[in-house]
Amino acid sequence: MHKRLQILGAGFLFAALGASLAMGQTARPTPEPAQAALPTVSASSHIIPPAPNFTFPNGQTYVYAVEWHLFTAGTARVTLGIADGQEHATVLTDSSGVVNALYKVHDRFEAWFDPHSACSQRVVKNTEEGSHARHTEVHFNYSQNKSTLDEKNLKTGEQKHVESDLAGCATDVVSGFYYLTALPLQPGNTYTFPVSDGGKTAEVKAVVETREQLKVPAGTFQTVRLKAEAISGTLQGRGTIWVWFTDDTNHTPVQMRSKLGWGTLLFRLQRIEK
Repeated sequence: MHKRLQILGAGFLFAALGASLAMGQTARPTPEPAQAALPTVSASSHIIPPAPNFTFPNGQTYVYAVEWHLFTAGTARVTLGIADGQEHATVLTDSSGVVNALYKVHDRFEAWFDPHSACSQRVVKNTEEGSHARHTEVHFNYSQNKSTLDEKNLKTGEQKHVESDLAGCATDVVSGFYYLTALPLQPGNTYTFPVSDGGKTAEVKAVVETREQLKVPAGTFQTVRLKAEAISGTLQGRGTIWVWFTDDTNHTPVQMRSKLGWGTLLFRLQRIEK
């Protein structure tokens, strides 16, 4: 139970593309500082730049309730804004109810990405999960095809530094939330793209499956349902996520469901704050 709840806390991280991807981050072994992780993406995997007329939802906050096995597990607040010409995404997650009593979670994730290319630039994570507390920073250097990860255990003071190779432009588990909204989401469309957290790059396949009407606390919406899962790298086989986006130009993610080996997480949109 304790291990499941620890993974659950990390699962809050990616309210759109990957509670499954975030679970993979927590579960994988820590790389040795001197070891560079080589890219594992195929030549066909790439980031598609947003259309010139696409507008990201700056100034909006999506508020989700998170459910786990019919329990209210917590809340996730996802906000986007502009900072120094870059898109700045922030995800705040807090446990509640029975989960909070067993394994308290308070996490803050921030990511910066280029609004024209959708390439990730930087990620900062502050995680407080149970007795664990860590500060992590990831920087992407595309001119050198490298990413760097620096992490500090705030309880023990232990630090690690990892440098990894990048095959090219990549998104991350926070920016990927918005990358998907910028894609043409027509049933039958398939996209394959690289996701990096500063370690070994994973390849994610997203398939737009169908249209359907969906009711969540925020209202009733006409949606398109998308299925995403990692098909290479350390995240392969660790889980699948379905995202319901509004079937309009906004592509607002109103519901996410991630199926993992230990259970299912459900994110349902409560409201949009401006």
